[in-house]
Amino acid sequence: MSTSLSAMQNPSCLLYGAGDCRYEDRPIPSIQDSHDVIIRIAYTGVCGSDVAFWTKGGFKRLITTSNPVVMGHEASGTVHAVGSAITHLRIGDPVAIEPGYACRRCELCKAGRYNLCPRMKFAAVPRSADGTLARFFKIPGDYCHSLVGEGGGTVLGLDEAVLMEPLAVAIHSVRSVGVKPGDRVVVFGSGTVGLLCASVAREFAAKQVVMVDVNASKLEFAQSVVPNVSVSFGTYIPSSTLSAEENASKILEQFDTPSHVAGDAIPGFDIAIEATGAEPCVQMGIHVLRPGGAYIQTGNGKGSVEFPISTVGEKEIVVRGCFRYGPGDFQLGVRMASKGKIPVKKFITKVVPFDKAVEAWETTMRGEGIKTLIRGVEN
Repeated sequence: MSTSLSAMQNPSCLLYGAGDCRYEDRPIPSIQDSHDVIIRIAYTGVCGSDVAFWTKGGFKRLITTSNPVVMGHEASGTVHAVGSAITHLRIGDPVAIEPGYACRRCELCKAGRYNLCPRMKFAAVPRSADGTLARFFKIPGDYCHSLVGEGGGTVLGLDEAVLMEPLAVAIHSVRSVGVKPGDRVVVFGSGTVGLLCASVAREFAAKQVVMVDVNASKLEFAQSVVPNVSVSFGTYIPSSTLSAEENASKILEQFDTPSHVAGDAIPGFDIAIEATGAEPCVQMGIHVLRPGGAYIQTGNGKGSVEFPISTVGEKEIVVRGCFRYGPGDFQLGVRMASKGKIPVKKFITKVVPFDKAVEAWETTMRGEGIKTLIRGVEN
């Protein structure tokens, strides 16, 4: 494999369907627009969607032998070439890559919701755009976030910069659901996005953060990255013998510190962030909220779930969705990470070479560690 890769100009990792990964040479991207930037990829991260692609051929099985896609979307790299209109980047600059670019012209883009653009070109989405598991990747320059600080030094390592995409998702979630100082927040799921949501909620001055997951080792990891002196932090492992509503009652018994409005105690959390998509967690998320609380669906899930809609109505719960990230989320993520507010280096538990992408996907599929990275082509 290494010999064949060394002979390629732009080695690329393509998926032709579930379990069918092939390394091929693709043309080196060229500057076609004055705003284009070509990045030499340093690292690509692995997330749950990559696992779904690898095991099922994509969420809607759009990846086929006649419609393969270059994998990867959480990425960082160095600038290889720039278009004539690019002034904020120079060749050799390290960057975090925002992996999707919108049309900029539709109603949603003009409303500042470009993440919902129907013409979005998102890396590794079949029939949309190829991904970052290649030597070179092209994207408009304003979707490249420089890691060069004011003094000329690098504010983040290229390995850490891979975490900017899931961190941007977490920031979008926390912002969208409206976490504010003094809020009590419960986060379902201690994967990368859930951990980052909890960390961002802490930075938004939540006074209490509780994480819920069935994986004890990930909750143990959460203890090392989320708590600080300003937040009350706790973890809970749901019982498989209890219903979602019963588990929610246990969470409230263990962690709830009621708010007091006009002298009356109001039980329940202010905010629930659901980062798994699992039906029991969705249900628990609704049941643990106080009347007038807010819930945001941040995990993708697997389709339809049984949803406690009557509880939503009775409590007047605000329910929102979260899709990727929006304006300013990447920039805020880079600032927070570069200032040490979010210890993204700790999230990286494994790095594999470019020709071992399958190993990275399988590691993530087994739930090992937190974030696995695939190193870029090294020669």
